[in-house]
Amino acid sequence: MEIPILYLIIPCYNEEDVLPITAPLFLNKINELIEQNKIHSESKIMFINDGSKDKTWQIICDLASQNEHYIGICQSRNRGHQNAVLAGLMESKDFCDITISIDCDGQDDINAMNRMIDEYLSGAEIVYGVRSKRETDTFFKRATAEGFYKLLNWMGAEVVFNHADYRLISSKVLQEFSNFKEVNIFLRGMIPLVGFKSTSVYYERHERIAGESHYPLSKMLSLAFDGITSLSIKPIRIITITGIFISLFSFAMIIYAFISYFHSSVTPGWASTLIIVCFIGGIQLISLGVIGEYVGKIYMETKQRPRYIISDRTTDECHKNSIK
Repeated sequence: MEIPILYLIIPCYNEEDVLPITAPLFLNKINELIEQNKIHSESKIMFINDGSKDKTWQIICDLASQNEHYIGICQSRNRGHQNAVLAGLMESKDFCDITISIDCDGQDDINAMNRMIDEYLSGAEIVYGVRSKRETDTFFKRATAEGFYKLLNWMGAEVVFNHADYRLISSKVLQEFSNFKEVNIFLRGMIPLVGFKSTSVYYERHERIAGESHYPLSKMLSLAFDGITSLSIKPIRIITITGIFISLFSFAMIIYAFISYFHSSVTPGWASTLIIVCFIGGIQLISLGVIGEYVGKIYMETKQRPRYIISDRTTDECHKNSIK
């Protein structure tokens, strides 16, 4: 097998504090891998600026002018982490043999890249970076994160437990993945759908080197809900089953009411009526909300809007159409 060209895919959003620290670490890793003849000297570090409001893009431009391994693309506006990663993958797939996507905050162990590339050279087309433990997380975050993966698998979505978006993907896989045209993106659930030989590499995640996390609880919940509704229709089936049981219960209550009426044992009261009405009303509103979420996603898919738009580049190397 020829020495592969590697593109590191690094999404960035308001990372002016951490980027000057982690960028040299990525460059050192690239140089190390080149010296070990594991990757080609034409390998690149691609930063994707996801509509940052600080000096992130200026820092990326400065880095690109200082070293040929640094390149960058800038989205026309903030479109979210998943779309930023997708933009990097799609923009690099025609220029490299493998990609490794990783966040720029320094939490993921960059030394795991060595083992990822070894697995690729051994025949794997996808290598997932999986956290071996979550000791740096709070109890609440650890419980909710692990519960999220279990919930996704129970819902029928094929995801790798404790894997986020640190992964190696070959260009062969990316070429096939480019045929996935959906607008609602959840990469950690979509990549396994492509198939091909895959394996996992385990590593310990560290504390964020600098700056603040851009994934508060609200965004984590939004990502979780997007993942479930993008990859599974089980919530709608749950609603259907719940509706059937409630209907059977209601039918039984109607029979009971008739029997009580003819036996003159009806006790007037509003409490029981109010409870039943509120219960049925709550179920109906929740059901409409879940169904509405799916209808909304169908609405967005039918519009076929671009999933990312590149407004600026640090290089002319990616001379393809900037709207995908």
